Amino acid sequence: MQRQPVLVYDGDCAFCTSAVRFAERWLHPRCTATPWQFADLARLGVTPRRAEREVLWVTPAGAVHGGAQAVAKLLLSASGGWPLVGALLTLPPVRWMAHGLYRLIARNRHRLPGGTAACALPSSRASR
Repeated sequence: MQRQPVLVYDGDCAFCTSAVRFAERWLHPRCTATPWQFADLARLGVTPRRAEREVLWVTPAGAVHGGAQAVAKLLLSASGGWPLVGALLTLPPVRWMAHGLYRLIARNRHRLPGGTAACALPSSRASR
């Protein structure tokens, strides 16, 4: 059993990788970050389809949080004032707005700084 949460992200996406590296350097979250391409997804209870669609936060107990709520969990585990921001992201209506913003970023991550064509979600999954 894992001892700390695992942040699962798209290692083929330069934008995602840059965002995770930023978080590791400046926020110091208490988790292990791993690209889904190298993670034991079955052990984590995650499908490859879900992992390629959104960032995931998997707790040691096996609970899986995706998208904006995974970001909230990361912030809740960070140092400094970031847990306050993470807590706000879990509360309605901020939670709903965060979900919409996350989906917008996920659909357009290949257009964002650091993004490449490899960052684009498959069109059948980008609309979710």
